[in-house]
Amino acid sequence: MKKLKFNAALLALACCAGAVAPVAVHAQDDGIPVTSMSRLRGIGGDARQFDQQSKLQYDQMLAQAHQKDAVATDRNPQLIRLRAIAKRLIPFTSRWNPDAANWKWEVNLLNSPTVNAFCMPGGRIAFYNGILVKLNLTDDEVAMVMGHEIAHALREHAREQAGKNTITSVGARIAGALGSAYFGVDPRLGDAAAGMVAQGAALSFSRGDESEADLVGLDLAARAGFDPRAGIALWQKMSAVNKSQPLPFLSTHPSGSKRIEDMEKNMYLVLPVYARAKGLDPNALPPYHSLALPRS
Repeated sequence: MKKLKFNAALLALACCAGAVAPVAVHAQDDGIPVTSMSRLRGIGGDARQFDQQSKLQYDQMLAQAHQKDAVATDRNPQLIRLRAIAKRLIPFTSRWNPDAANWKWEVNLLNSPTVNAFCMPGGRIAFYNGILVKLNLTDDEVAMVMGHEIAHALREHAREQAGKNTITSVGARIAGALGSAYFGVDPRLGDAAAGMVAQGAALSFSRGDESEADLVGLDLAARAGFDPRAGIALWQKMSAVNKSQPLPFLSTHPSGSKRIEDMEKNMYLVLPVYARAKGLDPNALPPYHSLALPRS
């Protein structure tokens, strides 16, 4: 049992980086091109085992949060909002991973000031209230965050990471930080998260995984009718806020001009998809309406 919990904890951290019913859709030729997933997934472990461990850890996290009365109720306006956004994104997930059509999707909101969100294997999504409140996210920007985190699960980046690192060596470095940084809900988690970051690169997906998650997230959001230009506004906003108040979310999600540049280079692929979803002329899209902070 201890070994199972340890592996589940490692899995959950690798995913950090989610009730709605999925609907399978056929892949479109436009948008971000779908590429093959890394073969390292096979080395990282069995997909079914990852899903089982993900459910175990997610349920344990919720149970601990419920004990602290830190799980938003079904009537919480922010949770209703999150689930509505997820419901729009999920029908397009099977384009990137056919198995997603059979996932038991979950969306929950934790009442904590921590600025973070994640999606575990199998479509288990969780947002911390801090990321919504402190960044004052629009629906388009929430869709960018959610799409990015869902993308990590869709592309099985956790299994890929496990294939790159032995479970014992990675677990020894991060097991202590796991519970407090991502699955506790105490307001003092800011300090715990800062300590977690100091423990090194084992907490992060690779630059390639993060870039892929950005682009897959853009594609999902555009197909669901969310403005993909919000991705650029989001990271500009995060970078600006991070200068005065370091954000745990950015500690494990590389940001900066290169990230924005990559999204801008691929915007021509997703804007027509967004226009089609909204019934607009792609050549006459109105300016993005949310707050886009100037670059430094």
